[in-house]
Amino acid sequence: MIPRLLYANDSGRLFEDPHFLMAVFDGSRVRAPREDEIIELPEGSDVFFLPGRRPFAINPVTMGPEVLVHHQAASAFISPAYLRTLLPAYDRDEDAPVLPLYAYAPVGSLDGRFYTTAIRIDPSERQNPVRFDIRRIRKMVRRMKRRLPDNSLVRHLEHCALVYKCRAAQNFFLRREEAPLPTSPSCNARCIGCLSEQKDSGFSASHERILSVPSAQDIAQVALTHFEHVENPVASFGQGCEGEPLLQVDRLVEAVRLIRAQTLRGTININTNASRPGAVEKLCKAGLDSMRMTMNCADKQLFDKYFRGTDYSIENVRKSGKILKDYGGFLSVNLLVFPGLTDREDQVDMLIDFLGDTGVDMVQWRNLNLDPEVYMDALGRENFGGGIGIAEAVRRVKDALPTLKFGYFNPYVGSRS
Repeated sequence: MIPRLLYANDSGRLFEDPHFLMAVFDGSRVRAPREDEIIELPEGSDVFFLPGRRPFAINPVTMGPEVLVHHQAASAFISPAYLRTLLPAYDRDEDAPVLPLYAYAPVGSLDGRFYTTAIRIDPSERQNPVRFDIRRIRKMVRRMKRRLPDNSLVRHLEHCALVYKCRAAQNFFLRREEAPLPTSPSCNARCIGCLSEQKDSGFSASHERILSVPSAQDIAQVALTHFEHVENPVASFGQGCEGEPLLQVDRLVEAVRLIRAQTLRGTININTNASRPGAVEKLCKAGLDSMRMTMNCADKQLFDKYFRGTDYSIENVRKSGKILKDYGGFLSVNLLVFPGLTDREDQVDMLIDFLGDTGVDMVQWRNLNLDPEVYMDALGRENFGGGIGIAEAVRRVKDALPTLKFGYFNPYVGSRS
């Protein structure tokens, strides 16, 4: 059964419409969702109203879409580890504000429960909001500050954990899974929807960018502390609160060498735009274990339109990936998924070619956090629509590359022997 429309009034209060069904947008058309596309909204998800946007709804008699001009549209921000498969359907007012940096998914309601369109892409619960007790986090922050009172990176991560509620920073203090190692105040890309820096975009950045580069000793202290206490630990350069970590390669190399001089435990990872192959090779020689390269697609023109790199292209990314593999590292792609683009057949084919040629071990299918209208306008609306569906795109990539791993988070890939 298709859920009913969930909408908001002008005050943002949510209501279930008794007469109309939820509608979805697939990148080219508004339609009713299929029953096999619908799941109950996962635990830990949020529901928003979308100001200045009038919802499309499905008339249950005609099964066609209609705009309800007296309502505000609603949307869901799905819990991590889930991949949205469709977009919310709405008609945008001319003076509507730009939406904040979330991944907007359709949402409907039925019998007091919320529903959306998504698939689970990773079984891990590492960033499920229900696992995070803020009182315990505060206690663990105090304990870490007593242990490392002069560490500048710990002070930065405290701010991320307590002010921004960053799950990666909170996991560091909770001594589990993956610890963040932000280092870089600068970047060589101008991504649309950058999480840490926005200028004249109409919306705010999600995080304050780190202001100074931590010392190699402070970086190593954080990683070593994490490796000491956590089973199957990961420590990662490249976070939402920084620019591009490869721009600080000499500091990173020094930190990696300090870590590896004291322990062979743990996975040292970098999340990066992979723009500097020479820097990647330096890190590999120092002891880097894995790398996650961020891409929105494997189409050169659309890649450039999104990242707007000042000194690199997708070929730099390809070369960096091959260098990492030459050194025996574990290679992931952080694929920024957007329904209506990622699932176009030509885009799926280009992605498969890139993954196979580069030797990628894992695709992290992640929802792109950006106002859908901003993204479509920036890349050109002619490039969206007519897709095969996100779930089918995932299946085709798996069929073409059966050894490829899928997930949402950086994996532990073993300790050095």
